[in-house]
Amino acid sequence: MDQNEALNRLREGNRRYVSGAIEQKDFGPRREELKSGQHPFATVVACSDSRVVPEYIFDVGLGDVFTVVSAGNVVDKVGIGSVEYAVGHLHTPLLVVLGHEKCGAVKAAYHNHDESNITAIVKKLAPSIKKAKKGGNEEEELDKAAVFNVKAVMRKLKKSPIVKKALDEGRLKIVGMKYHLDGKVEVVA
Repeated sequence: MDQNEALNRLREGNRRYVSGAIEQKDFGPRREELKSGQHPFATVVACSDSRVVPEYIFDVGLGDVFTVVSAGNVVDKVGIGSVEYAVGHLHTPLLVVLGHEKCGAVKAAYHNHDESNITAIVKKLAPSIKKAKKGGNEEEELDKAAVFNVKAVMRKLKKSPIVKKALDEGRLKIVGMKYHLDGKVEVVA
């Protein structure tokens, strides 16, 4: 599967999800197939928000996507290493950075929440908050910050030597998306 086929598969899956026509999945045979190894067609960096589950919102099955999750879909060395494994060793042709509306991590950063290790997430999101926060409507600024963060994570991932090489060789496409809580996913970058 090439990059465009992978992206189209995610888009079609999201259409099914939104319409309520998800495909029936028989996990037994698929589990058996996956015992010999995994060959996901996409890597998805997503928020750990319980309402944003890539396998559901893209209506895919076991072994189809390699998912890297963290609050605010921020990446650190472990997250980047996970992406590098998927791109460099599993050869996923598509890398998606998936933000979403009403993200609690983005809101925490917007309000400069300072509590234990949550502060590390807030600091990662701070540049996107600064760019979005102009003294206007909070909800609009939060939505903008979520998209700015998707783009910032994309830029960070493109600096990885493994991701950069795959992009330069034309083996990888990186796409920024935003999930809306009504179920729809839009491409934002």
